[in-house]
Amino acid sequence: MNNKKIGVFDSGVGGLTVALEVLNKLPNEEVVYFGDTARNPYGVRTKEEITKFSRQIIKFLLTKDVKAVVIACNTATVAALDSVQKEFDIPIFGVVGPGAESAVNSTANKKVGIIATEATVRSKCYDKYIKNIDSEVQTFSMACPLLVSIAEECLYDSSISYEAVKYYTEDLVKENIDTLVLGCTHFPLHRKNIEKVLGEGVKIVDPAVRTVEILKNYLKENNLESGKKEKLNHEFYVSGKTEKFAKICNSVLGGEYTVDKIDIDKF
Repeated sequence: MNNKKIGVFDSGVGGLTVALEVLNKLPNEEVVYFGDTARNPYGVRTKEEITKFSRQIIKFLLTKDVKAVVIACNTATVAALDSVQKEFDIPIFGVVGPGAESAVNSTANKKVGIIATEATVRSKCYDKYIKNIDSEVQTFSMACPLLVSIAEECLYDSSISYEAVKYYTEDLVKENIDTLVLGCTHFPLHRKNIEKVLGEGVKIVDPAVRTVEILKNYLKENNLESGKKEKLNHEFYVSGKTEKFAKICNSVLGGEYTVDKIDIDKF
């Protein structure tokens, strides 16, 4: 057994959807979460900036003696995963590969829509991953920057969210997609409105589900699973203001968690 915690990070609140999947699928594991709220959104950043930020965050998480790290951000996965996996001697998992795998397994008509940040869409990472798995699958991508901002403002259950989802997915619906990949970890927060707009005919793929399955299997195969604890002690940190993040954190995870601010530039 290994009672060290699992590090999870994102540009802001989006990665909480991945943290929730960890808490649900790995009930004995404790999480150290970092949200880079002072420097988000990542979608408009350069690859170099995002890689630098990811490196700083992982260095911080290592001070918490974590046993694994999940990059709970599609944009950071695209920009930095390969580099940080080579640099750090700790298992680091991204969300893009698992999301692409799930999409291919989900689609029946081989038409997959992808909504993501500008950086993720620009990289064509999902298109490449999906084509490598099944070259017959057609992909249709749409950058949805406003959905990130709306989530960060805790407005993902609002009419603003609904109208933004409707606006961004209009062209994807015209392509007759039967599967939609939520290619940004902020987007599962909009899931109710996404399902309402797209209807039952489109399957929704949340990459967090497969990502955490892969993490779970890795921990089991390498004897890194935690033993049962009487009380779990999850930790949450941000680089910006704590109040808004704490509100969303407690809403998404269904608890009363303390959030601390740190100076990430020290790392």
